[in-house]
Amino acid sequence: MKNKSAFGLTIAAALLAGATLSGCTTTTASGPVDVTRFHLGAPLERGSVTVEPLPGGAPASLEFQTYADAVRGQLLSNGFTTPATGAPAQYLAVVSFARTTQEIEPRRSPVSIGLGGGGFSGGRRGGGVGLGGGLSFPIGKAKARSAITSELGVQIRRRSDGTVIWEGRAQTSADERAPEAQANAAAGKLSRALFQGFPGESGRTISVK
Repeated sequence: MKNKSAFGLTIAAALLAGATLSGCTTTTASGPVDVTRFHLGAPLERGSVTVEPLPGGAPASLEFQTYADAVRGQLLSNGFTTPATGAPAQYLAVVSFARTTQEIEPRRSPVSIGLGGGGFSGGRRGGGVGLGGGLSFPIGKAKARSAITSELGVQIRRRSDGTVIWEGRAQTSADERAPEAQANAAAGKLSRALFQGFPGESGRTISVK
């Protein structure tokens, strides 16, 4: 197909700095979604669409289906339709996704035992030699925290000539223990942010809470 990705290199460069910063600084349970979109500027005609994995990428899997379903739902809510049985779709929505884990700073256990001393002398209260101060130590080993960065990319292509008419990418990070770190929750959050105000302003990166 011709012109498989008119915007791929541009969008990758636009997101590189934001992706690096996001991965290094996320310490909250769930962060916002960084979204960048590109399109040709002309009004986008709607039509029938099918969702497919990125050619040459990971094979279709249950996790891919989670992201594909989320993207399909957003496409249908933005005026696209499901093709009739046996009929080819007018558009292809090519979906890619990635999930990476990055360790945040280790965190000590908050529980500690303190040992303190008061003044004593030969069993008598009051004067004499005194032992004062104290020490404390944590219970258990240090527990490292990790963040999961989830990324979703979508290209909408005309089936007839392979032209990319719209492309977008969304990225977010969450503490691995947060519900938003789960694949189904991340897929929904990313796809909603990616298609918010579709088609969106071309070439601009926005942050969606």
